[in-house]
Order: sequence, then C-alpha cells, then structure tokens
Amino acid sequence: MRALLVLTLCLVAMALATSPDTPEDRGLIFNLKNGELCFISGQCKSSCCHRHSGISLARCAPRAAEKEKCSKKTLYGTYYYCTCENGLKCKGDVSIGGAITNTNFGICVDPQHAN
Repeated sequence: MRALLVLTLCLVAMALATSPDTPEDRGLIFNLKNGELCFISGQCKSSCCHRHSGISLARCAPRAAEKEKCSKKTLYGTYYYCTCENGLKCKGDVSIGGAITNTNFGICVDPQHAN
C-alpha cells in the first residue's frame, strides 16, 4: 500500500513538472492532454494511456484512426497501441494469452464499410 502511495505521488509530481499549461487549462490527475504522463486511460481526455514498451513511461495519446494498428480494450488501462476512435472497430485475432499479456492487436476498420 505504501509503495502505491509513493508511486502515485511520484506520478503527480512528474505530471506537474512536465506540463507548461496553467492549472486552469489542464487536469491534475484526470482530464489530461496528449503527451502528459498517465497511469490509466481513464485519466486522459483521449481515453488512451499509451506506452512504447513494458518499461517506458505511459503518456496520453490520440486514439487510433481508420487503418491504423490498434489494441483491443483491456483491463490494464494502458496500451501499446491505442484503441480505435469512436465508430471504428479493432479487427484482429483475440487470444487468452494476448489478453493476459496485453498483445491482442488489430487494425481499425469502419464496421459499415468492412468486407
């Protein structure tokens, strides 16, 4: 529990130190803009907390557009590829192992125009 509190305080301190905006323009823990440090996707305006690797810091990022690589929604709340924009579907293979390791990737498609 103590480690979680320390981690949370560190994340808040980093978020404050890395954002040039005034406090009125951004959220402290929620409503974060793209590029700001995050812990889970629920903190981001875009609803995507993205990390490049398992050891990198996660930052808010825009959701995947049509024909871009995407991740299926997970319980973890951080993604190697963001989920699709509204109205699009992440089409790809789903596996139990991929759900555990957060590696169920696909491509964003428009379900109305999908073959």
